[in-house]
Amino acid sequence: MTNQDERLAKANQPAIDALRLHPLYRGKIQTAPKCAIRGLDDFSIWYTPGVAAPCKAIQADEELVFEYTNRANSVSVVTDGTRVLGLGDIGPKAGMPVMEGKALIFKYLGGVDAIPLCLKTTSADDIINTVRLIQPTFGGINLEDISQPKCFKVLDTLRADPDVEIPVFHDDQQGTATVLLAGLINALKLTKREIHNTRFALVGMGAANVATLRLLLASGVSMEQIVATDSRGILHRERSDVYAQRKDYPDKWRLCLESNADERRGGIAEALQDADVCIAFATPGPGVIKPEWVKTMARDAIVFPCSNPVPEIWPWEALEAGARIVGTGRSDFANQLNNSLGFPAIFRGALDVRARTISDEMCLACAAELALFAEEKGLDEEHIIPTMSDWDVFPREATATGMKAQEQGLARITISRDDLYAMTSQKMREAREMVELLMREGAIQPIPDA
Repeated sequence: MTNQDERLAKANQPAIDALRLHPLYRGKIQTAPKCAIRGLDDFSIWYTPGVAAPCKAIQADEELVFEYTNRANSVSVVTDGTRVLGLGDIGPKAGMPVMEGKALIFKYLGGVDAIPLCLKTTSADDIINTVRLIQPTFGGINLEDISQPKCFKVLDTLRADPDVEIPVFHDDQQGTATVLLAGLINALKLTKREIHNTRFALVGMGAANVATLRLLLASGVSMEQIVATDSRGILHRERSDVYAQRKDYPDKWRLCLESNADERRGGIAEALQDADVCIAFATPGPGVIKPEWVKTMARDAIVFPCSNPVPEIWPWEALEAGARIVGTGRSDFANQLNNSLGFPAIFRGALDVRARTISDEMCLACAAELALFAEEKGLDEEHIIPTMSDWDVFPREATATGMKAQEQGLARITISRDDLYAMTSQKMREAREMVELLMREGAIQPIPDA
């Protein structure tokens, strides 16, 4: 077996294991009691007749729902299955394994109880109305794998709705962009670049790169520094197709008008020429970005091919073509720029201060803390971002997020930095310890050998 064959075999192994193990467990999450049950008599406390007392208390003061129920720690993962990972429109049933996986990560890394809600609709209005209707049950809503431009309408409408009283967050947009920005901050440090003087090529202008664009602009990047492509090529003033859809894709039309200072034409190859950074959320690869195009980038180029399940170019191909730093969305390569590093902690921080929304500034605070944590551990070309095994980073992110919410007046409660850090740390640690206990006691079946 050649070195190339070994790399490909390793990259394909998670899919083989997933098909073997998903039927074994028949799902990845379940509900479990969190209260003591000494005997059946205790149901007179947890259910009737005793439960009437907390119901009346909440009726008199609705904020008590966060104290008397699990709402303060509960998130719904909402999808219509129209843009699942790199698989596209596979529908709500086929999307369930991903949503369960998301709920598993919420619990294990964030201590957050998450419930998949896969909707049999493709209507933005249906999703919006569903979220409005279910919000009394949850402390937050995580939108997931919804196609564009619908995902923009759903998120922007719900965030702007004064009657929506809990955070609504689109992980494919805000979560992904937050983690990518953290990796970018440190990659720029290693290559001795300033963000305002860096030339960016954005490949693909779906939800992730639109959110990345917004955070880049909030970080001081100007539109003149950017050349962006979609499936039809470079965005420029003469793109009449984008003009015709400018109401649905306002960010793309703005790019047509304000980016691409050199008035380039063409596709990905032309966009990458002399670019310092390539950020790709396009069609899953390999082969979407070719090594010969990476060779035309600036010296010490930074390449982030982030499509899943397969990046637009294999990391070893980009490195061999001259890139200095490469990050992908996969855990089996160095520098995983995966939203799992962000969303559990962002929600943990938002829930623990009972935030009404998750602002861009909260995401920027989280990205800065992620980057700082990695810098403190020591930066090099294969370590620009923490890994999911760096447990200490999650409470730090959560604390940074919650403190920014308080600073912006978005939190229902006030808590000190030290107390917030202690609270988030405890909840995250207890979630992991619970899984370890269930495995140790045999309540979770061990994974059999292949």
